Amino acid sequence: MNQLVRIGTRDSELAVWQATLVQDLLKTKGIGSELVYIKSDGDIDLVTPLYELGVQGIFTKTLDAALLNNRIDIAVHSMKDVPTQLAKGLQQAAVLERASFKDILVYKGDEKILFEELGFVNGQWSMVNSEKKSLTTHHSPFTIATSSVRRKAQWLNRYPNHSLDNLRGNVNTRLRKLSESNWQGAIFAAAGLERIGLRPEHSIDLDWMLPAPTQGIIMIACRENDTAVFEAAAQLNHAETALCAGIEKAFLRKLMGGCSTPISALATVKGNQVFFRGNLLSLDGKQKIEIDKTVALGNAAGLGEKAAQELLANGGNEIIESIRHA
Repeated sequence: MNQLVRIGTRDSELAVWQATLVQDLLKTKGIGSELVYIKSDGDIDLVTPLYELGVQGIFTKTLDAALLNNRIDIAVHSMKDVPTQLAKGLQQAAVLERASFKDILVYKGDEKILFEELGFVNGQWSMVNSEKKSLTTHHSPFTIATSSVRRKAQWLNRYPNHSLDNLRGNVNTRLRKLSESNWQGAIFAAAGLERIGLRPEHSIDLDWMLPAPTQGIIMIACRENDTAVFEAAAQLNHAETALCAGIEKAFLRKLMGGCSTPISALATVKGNQVFFRGNLLSLDGKQKIEIDKTVALGNAAGLGEKAAQELLANGGNEIIESIRHA
């Protein structure tokens, strides 16, 4: 195509890194582009937890508006921030190959004491220590920071005696707040820190924590009627990642989940099979329902919806209703 593609991005370091990656990938296809910086409401409000803002797509709606107003041609998003239903007039043009889907704990203080408290022994996670502490300890001085209700619920399910504080802002701001705080640690998405080279040495993978649907995936959106831009961006699509992203988003959509619901999902492809894991927790982490399914690659259509239906039938409806009433 001859036109210069205008790439819309938030102005945080991570968002710019992602948009620049798309720009570089387009260049390999012989397509020129420029970055257009747009500030989102989610970046401006660094205090209010996401679930209290009452808006789905808090980090994407400003870019969506810019697309619909023809100020930009494509928007680059962290896909986990994208609502399950795109704004009318927009379409998904591509998803890039997934980076790490894991959550990590960036920690402070005495490593030996922290690892003993968490049950992280010889580089392995064990429930023995944490279960023992849950039974014998009424209060723990450990405080972990995150504003994600999903991370909070999973953490409290495993460590019910810990305290949790809210932590907002871009990754640079959150790392700074952690260093200035009395917290023992904070939870981050591995992909976000690793992409911009900011993952601290004092961090560990939370292998037991199931990620947000589509965590670690970059998504490109464009206008529905912009065939030239769609075809240009579609050249960057990674089919396997797109399949997994669709399954995870369908699971989330069927559960009608958003930032205020502790829903996790992960789909992976190995050989000719698709493996799916999902869970739903109460806000306090006391209730947890999980689902684990494996299907042939050719039968993956509808996997997300089917998994969600099973989860709802096995007690998920009651948890979701309690969250709505809360």
